[in-house]
Amino acid sequence: MARIIDGENMNIVGHNIRRLRLERKMSQQALSNQLELLGVYVCRGSVSRIEDKQRTVTDIELYAFAKVLGVNISDLFAEIKE
Repeated sequence: MARIIDGENMNIVGHNIRRLRLERKMSQQALSNQLELLGVYVCRGSVSRIEDKQRTVTDIELYAFAKVLGVNISDLFAEIKE
């Protein structure tokens, strides 16, 4: 059975999570720590893999990322203008 994500990228929010984190001058460890305060355990290494699109993201994690970064969940899916 084919998976929903068969390509190289495991998520479509990683770039925006990285961008928003850097705009807030947060380290990956600081982001991980803030997620943990919400009861969502994503270690620093997993934050790195999410940002590099090497790891999928659950809906609970999306909610927590948005809350910690102070944005709407839809902002995590914003089109990347490069």
